[in-house]
Formats: sequence, structure tokens, C-alpha cells
Amino acid sequence: MHRLQDRPHKNAHTKLAYLLPLGRFLFASSLWLSKNHLKKRYDFVHVHNVPDFLVFSAWLPKLTGAKVILDIHDILPEFYASKFHSGRGSFGVKLLRRTERASAQFADHVILGNHLWLHTYVERSAPSKKCSVFINNVDARIFSPRARAPRNGKMTVLFPGGLQWHQGLDIAIRAFAKVSAHLPQAEFHIYGDGNMKPELLVLTRDLGLGEKVRFFDPVPVREIAAVMAAADLGVVPKRADSFGNEAYSTKIMEFMSLGVPVVVSNTKIDRFYFDDSVVKFFESGNETALADAVLMMLKDQPARSRMVSKGFDYVTRNSWETRKRDYLKLVDDLCAASES
Repeated sequence: MHRLQDRPHKNAHTKLAYLLPLGRFLFASSLWLSKNHLKKRYDFVHVHNVPDFLVFSAWLPKLTGAKVILDIHDILPEFYASKFHSGRGSFGVKLLRRTERASAQFADHVILGNHLWLHTYVERSAPSKKCSVFINNVDARIFSPRARAPRNGKMTVLFPGGLQWHQGLDIAIRAFAKVSAHLPQAEFHIYGDGNMKPELLVLTRDLGLGEKVRFFDPVPVREIAAVMAAADLGVVPKRADSFGNEAYSTKIMEFMSLGVPVVVSNTKIDRFYFDDSVVKFFESGNETALADAVLMMLKDQPARSRMVSKGFDYVTRNSWETRKRDYLKLVDDLCAASES
């Protein structure tokens, strides 16, 4: 692994502050990739977005016969519109759709992060035969069941991830005010950073939850796995009327893999992949429904145990081991086509 540049800060409030580091990374990665390709030619290059246009950093390997995969983790026009509250007809969104099409044309194959995005992408940017779906799978070497420490009467609800508007943390904090009134031994721990954090801190203070809702800085993935494993309940409160409605949340599978039950908003994407046996759904945006779901799960140990068991079954059926062969075959087929 070679670190070329730090990631753009999640607290970036302006479009320029967010996009400039991406432009710098395109230049740096293009230079690094071209230099190393001249030393020893690559057969294929796998490029992860954001942004889509990072795929053009592989221009020299592509020019000399290498195959290029573009891996769409976040579908960019919708992500941009949600992050900066831009309309679908705004200049920025239109420009990103054109960039999306150009990036798809440049790539030899496009991987989408879920089936809903595949449908959208095929409609506007690439033929279906050029696309496939690989959800963001969990690393079983890190996210696996482990022994739990004694609870000492405390109950912990956990959210790990970005603190953006579409994640719905303000809804979760308001819901926790209701949870705390019924279960004073419960705490809500939030690990992460993002442009909503200042507002969330103010909301927590205004609701008098300073002792019950605790914020922590992001930690490395191995550390967050240990933190998640120690929780009694995970929560994924995404909004269903924004980018979050179709954005697959890997943290759901991470909680399942660790043996932690999870409460999830009934977004379109999560209803597509999960059912009521493996997660506890609540009406997205409804703080009372979220509070009721959290209280029900915290008070019902047998329900939590059943959900954990079903979750393990789901993880086994949908693990990376079941898809790894498909990915390796895709790479082999692309490289074989290049040789022929």
C-alpha cells in the first residue's frame, strides 16, 4: 500500500474545499501509476471512486493494453446532490453525470456497490453487459464474533460512521432522549466525524444528553471492530428521502458479523437486502419509531439472541468467500480478452 495523499476532510463545507483535494489526488495518482507502469507493466488496474474521474489516472496503462475496472462505491451525482443540497438539475449534478458517462466509457468494466445503483447506472451511463454488482463485503479476519466483557448494568447503543445529514444522527439523538427516559442505564456512543458534528453536539447539549450521548473521534478499523463488538445494539438511522435511501451500509453486515443486533431505518436499499428476521426496522425519519425499536430490542434479550443467530446465517450466505471467485473470474476474463 502506498499513501499518496490524505483523504479529503469530511468536514469540508464548500464544493471547492471538497473537490480540490480530489483533483490533486487525480494528478498524484496518475503520476505515480504512470511511473510505476513504465517500470513494470500492469495487466489490469482496479480504481475505486469517489470520484469517478479517478479512473483517468490509468490512462497510460490503458493506452498500452491494460484492462481497467472502475469500482463505484458511491454513485457520485446523487452523493454530491445530498452532500451539498443541490438539485438534480443543478450545474454540478449535470456535470457529474457527464463525467460518469465518460468514466464508464473509459473503463473496461464497471462494478456497482448494489443492485439499485446498477439499475440507475445502466439507464444513464453504461450497457448492462459492462457492469456487475459486488456489495462492500466485510473482512471476516477483523469482523468476527469475540468474547464480551461483563456489562456492569450499562447498555450501549452504537453508531460508527460518517456524520453527514443523510446518516440521520439528529433523528437518533432525539430518539435517544426518549430511550434514556425509560432506560437510564443506556448510553449512545457515536464514533466518527463529518460536517454535521457541530450541530449534533449542540443538539445533544440542548436536549440535556451530555452524560448519555458520547462522541468519539474515528479510530482504525481493527479498533472500531472491537468497539462495535462490545455494544449491546447497533443503530443505522439513515434518511430514506436522500442519498441514504439507496446507499448500502456496510456497517449492518459488520454488526451482524460481530454478533451485535442492529436497528435499521426502512430505506429502499435495506428493505431490498434484509428482512425483519435479521434486523429490526423502523420508519425512517420517525424518532418515536426509532426510540420504540431501540427500547424493544434492549428490553428483549431473547429477541436479540434470535436476531444474532439469523444474522450469522445471513453473513455466511453473503460473505466475500462466496463472491471472491466471481471477482477473480471477472479479472481473468478481462485479462484473457486483452491477450487474445
